[in-house]
Amino acid sequence: MERERLIVWRRRIVCVLYGCAAVGAAAVAIPALAQAKSSIYTCVDATGRRLTSDRPIAQCTDREQRVLNRDGSLQRIIPPTLTADERAARELEARRRAAEQAAQREVERADRNLMQRYPDEAAHGNAREAALDRAGQSLNVSNRRLAELAAERKPLEDEAEFYKGKALPAKLKQQFDANDAAVQAQRALIANAQAEQVRINNFYDTELARLRKLWAGAAPGSLGPMPAVAEASADQTVVSGTSKK
Repeated sequence: MERERLIVWRRRIVCVLYGCAAVGAAAVAIPALAQAKSSIYTCVDATGRRLTSDRPIAQCTDREQRVLNRDGSLQRIIPPTLTADERAARELEARRRAAEQAAQREVERADRNLMQRYPDEAAHGNAREAALDRAGQSLNVSNRRLAELAAERKPLEDEAEFYKGKALPAKLKQQFDANDAAVQAQRALIANAQAEQVRINNFYDTELARLRKLWAGAAPGSLGPMPAVAEASADQTVVSGTSKK
């Protein structure tokens, strides 16, 4: 009993002199230090020599170091310290892989959405019809306007018969010019509408080819990104063979 009281009094004195927290930290640090000293660092340097130390070896920062326990068993491996260029290259590669993974996830998501939107070929065909109808409406409006402009031009041409071999009056000439400009504008709209029909069919053809593979069992994302749809050329006025119109 007397011995236990003596130990308690000694601890109290130490706490007063040095602080109990410091005593506790020291008690924890001693076994940690002992554990650190129990590790053996080994590596082969640039000259082929095997080096051994009780701490990381400066000559081997550019190569792998093996940390062994006192009994020779492997504790861990310290990888080489990277240079600034190597770190930059590794970060660039990590960003590239992350971008590829994000792109792949997006392709998978797009394929799943495509299959959900079009569960069968009939649903896809209906969507094609609706898109072509919208383009066809614009084409019909322009064609009707061209017919109106032709009708408006007829009395101008009849009036111009009185001025054969002579300069047209300024007002009549302005009316011809306005009619010509309106005709050119409508023809441009017609060309655009026809090109849009070609683009729509190209788009739905590309989708349908992909959907047929997905419907047959191809995994979403396994077909790669959706191919780019070819744009219609300026003089392309016929739709593709799978067109519904």
